[in-house]
Amino acid sequence: MRILLMAAVVPLLIASSPGPAVVVPVTQTGAFVDDPSGSPADADADDPAIWVNPRSARQSVVLGTLKEGGLAAFDLAGRTLGTYPAPAPPTPDAKPGRYNNVDVLGGARVGGRSRDLAFVSDRGRDRVRVYELDARGAAAGSSVVRDVTDPGARPVFSSSEQEVDDQRTAYGLAAGFVGRTPVVVTNRRNEARVALLRVTPGPAGSVGTAVVSTLDLPSSFPLPDGTTWTPCGEPGERPQLEGMVVDSEHGVLYAAQEDVGIWRVPLRATGFGTPVLVDKVRSFGVPQTYDPETEECSVSGTDPGFGGAHLTADAEGLAIGDGYLIASSQGDSRFVAYERTGRNRYVGEFVVGSGRGVDSVEHSDGAHLVTADLGPRYRKGLLVVHDGERTPAVGDLPTTGFAYVSWADVLEELD
Repeated sequence: MRILLMAAVVPLLIASSPGPAVVVPVTQTGAFVDDPSGSPADADADDPAIWVNPRSARQSVVLGTLKEGGLAAFDLAGRTLGTYPAPAPPTPDAKPGRYNNVDVLGGARVGGRSRDLAFVSDRGRDRVRVYELDARGAAAGSSVVRDVTDPGARPVFSSSEQEVDDQRTAYGLAAGFVGRTPVVVTNRRNEARVALLRVTPGPAGSVGTAVVSTLDLPSSFPLPDGTTWTPCGEPGERPQLEGMVVDSEHGVLYAAQEDVGIWRVPLRATGFGTPVLVDKVRSFGVPQTYDPETEECSVSGTDPGFGGAHLTADAEGLAIGDGYLIASSQGDSRFVAYERTGRNRYVGEFVVGSGRGVDSVEHSDGAHLVTADLGPRYRKGLLVVHDGERTPAVGDLPTTGFAYVSWADVLEELD
C-alpha cells in the first residue's frame, strides 16, 4: 500500500509523493562519538529498548547500547540519566566488552519473584549481561539500572575464552515470554545460528542465562531457475542475522537475516519450530563476488528478479506493536510495516525525517516499540529508532544516536 498523507490534518507528518510518508521525531538523544575523546569513550549507538515504568509511565526509561561505550539510560525527553560501562577485558590481549543489542522484560519471574530486567548481548565477551530496572529509583530520581549479571556467566557460543577473542560471538538479541516462561534469543556474529536461552537465578540475587536449543538458518538458497544462491561474504563467513523481536502473544520469533530477509520462527520453551521466510531483500538471488583487496562484495551478474519489493539490504531492526511488524530497511533508510499475524502482508512504509531542530534518521540498526500511554507526547505509544548518521558530526568524527517517534504519527498512516 502506498502511504500518502494530508499535511493539514497531521502536522507532524510531511506528504511525499511518490514515496513513503515522512515522520518527524518528537525528540532525540545526544550524539555519541566512536572515539576515545567521546563521553563515554568509544561510544557507537546501536540498539534501543523501552522500559515502561509500572509505577509511573511518564517516568519510563529508554535504554541504548553504545558498543564499547556500554549501556546508556535516557528519559522520555532524550536526556541521559546514566551510562554503564561494558566490562574491561580479562587480560591485556583479550577483547573488551562491546554491547550490541538490548531488550527488556517486565515482570519476569526469576528466583521466586517478579523482576523488570534488561538483557544485553556483549559481542566483545560473548555473554548476555543482565540489568535490573527499579521503579522506586526512577521515582526518587536516583539510578534506575543495576547490573545483576551472574558472576559465573559463561560464553554463549564460544567453547573457550580463546575462541571468544575470534569474535564469533553473541550479536543480535531479543527477549520475551513463552507462556509465562521468560526467554532470551540471541544470534551469532558471522554465522546463521540462533540460540534460545532460559533465564536462570544466580547467587545473591544475580541473573544468568543458559542455552536450551540452537537453530541454523540457511546459508544457501535454491532459486526458481534451478540454481542455488549463496549471499556474498568474506571467506568462511555465513549470512548473519542481527535484528530480532519475540512476539510473546503469538509464540513467534521474527529474525532479520541481513542479506536475505525476514524469518518467522515458531518459538517454544524447548526450542524452535520450522522457519518461514516472509519477505526477502531486493538483492536476494543477485550474483555477487567478494574482492579480497577491497574486502567488499560487488555485483557480478544480472539480477534474476527473485528478490522482494520492500527491503533494501541490510534487513535490520525489528519491532512489534498493535497489529504491526516494523522492519528497518537499512540500505535505503526506510521502515517497512507488515501485518503482525497471518502471512505478514506488506502494509506500507515510512522514513524518519528532520524538522523542528531534530535530525533525520539514516541507516538504522535497531528499533523498539511500546504501545502504552507514556504521557502527552506519546498517548498511543513510542517508537525509538537508532540513527546511524547523526548530523552535524563532531568535527571530523561521525556521530550516532537515537530518535523518538510518536507511534500515533505512524498509526495515522498505517491505519
